[in-house]
Amino acid sequence: MTISFDPDRSAIVCVGSALVDMLAGEDDSFLEAVGAAKGGMTLVEQTFIDDLVSKTANPPTVVSGGSACNTAVGVGCLGGAARFVGKRGEDELGDVFETDLMAQRVEPYLFRSEAPTGRVLSVITPDAQRTMFTYLGASAEMRPEEITRKCFDGAAIVHVEGYLLFNPDLMMAVLKAAKASGARISLDLASFNVVEESRALLNDIVADYIDILIANEDEAFAYTGIKDEQASLQELGRNTEIAVLKTGPRGSMILHKGETTRVEALGDGCAVDTTGAGDLWAAGFLFGLVNGYSFTKSGNLGSACGYEVCQLVGAKVEEAGWQRIKKLLPENA
Repeated sequence: MTISFDPDRSAIVCVGSALVDMLAGEDDSFLEAVGAAKGGMTLVEQTFIDDLVSKTANPPTVVSGGSACNTAVGVGCLGGAARFVGKRGEDELGDVFETDLMAQRVEPYLFRSEAPTGRVLSVITPDAQRTMFTYLGASAEMRPEEITRKCFDGAAIVHVEGYLLFNPDLMMAVLKAAKASGARISLDLASFNVVEESRALLNDIVADYIDILIANEDEAFAYTGIKDEQASLQELGRNTEIAVLKTGPRGSMILHKGETTRVEALGDGCAVDTTGAGDLWAAGFLFGLVNGYSFTKSGNLGSACGYEVCQLVGAKVEEAGWQRIKKLLPENA
């Protein structure tokens, strides 16, 4: 089973926070000392991140990132038409961010701010879980009036990261402009605490705007309150065209018109770092949908992207990994 798109639309436009990732490997005691919930995301000030960095065992690795940005990069590396909409600072980190996007075949649609470019410290524990502390910086200054239909010209899918739920006015501006453009809208729920803190807004927007809803187990439980996975998936899909429930090493389930497609995970479930796994899964899945692949093939491509990014630190797949992933594309099958 596939879904159809306007043949004049091929772009996947991703909207979210333009952030630089700082990756630090620490044990559970580091998080306990901070009082952070493992696997969550906490908004903090730049000084908080600076203080945490000073306490890490080794200097963090610094790479470009942000949830929607990671998805856009994945689409670009697969050979798709990718665009990222966000806001950067007028600083060196902002230059690095924009240059990196273009190097990975992503069209930057970046507004600018005098505030510093945003950053996120991802603390990676030995179980490969990542706990994020985010300073939004310039990315938080993206204004609703800056978002117009022009941002989404040629878009088949507009993919929105759930972190925008923390800015309801901006989220609504994105959803309204995306819907007016004629694109389908995909929402990744991002983190269980994002869902918990934004439940009322989610109730308002899912039925009216969201065509594709993507969640992992924790996010799905926070959204539905249902532990049973099949029942939770049904609730996720109650008001959407497509619902996705990702279950880590057990694969994923995709619901469309009452029919569930089960997708197996790749590998043995071992991971070096889960940073970006969900973002890259979305890249493969959405790329597959836009290119007319079945739900099974789209899900398999998502699984391959998610697997490869888990085999190294950070949210970037190495070239050898992309070559393995591309062998799954129909023209290489």
